[in-house]
Amino acid sequence: MMGRTRRRALAATALGVGLLTWFVVRGIEGRGGLLPPVPWVVALVETVLAGVVGVQGWQVRQYVQGHRPTLSGLRAARTLVLARAAAWSGALLLGWYGGQALRALAEPGRGDNADRAASAGGAAGAALLLVVAGLLAERWCRVPPPEDDEGGGRGVGAVAPLPDPPPAA
Repeated sequence: MMGRTRRRALAATALGVGLLTWFVVRGIEGRGGLLPPVPWVVALVETVLAGVVGVQGWQVRQYVQGHRPTLSGLRAARTLVLARAAAWSGALLLGWYGGQALRALAEPGRGDNADRAASAGGAAGAALLLVVAGLLAERWCRVPPPEDDEGGGRGVGAVAPLPDPPPAA
């Protein structure tokens, strides 16, 4: 059984990548270079991906609630994997584009930094939307454990506690 994706791990990843991006861009700019501008299509693609993940997750939610019995369990499992990949990819992209946006905002008068900050900020916002869609879809893919009256209320997949270890001699 897989555990849920931890929000703190996603936040730490986004923050770490953002800091790394900040220093990489600063180093490139210190040597007279510039990163290529962030195309606006990046934000559009990330938003479409978030929508696809959200729709897939909603369909699995309907399946789990019994409203969509024709959906296969394999598709539900694949949607869970897609949701996790979306959350982690979104966190990485949020750090990358967020770091670029913040670095461009630090020196708005330099070159085309105002445009770069706007486009990178838009891409970072869309990446955050991808993270949220992934986390929601993952939550919707969660299946409650089956009830078992004879097992003390534990589901079929539940594990009995381990016995205490013998005392050390």
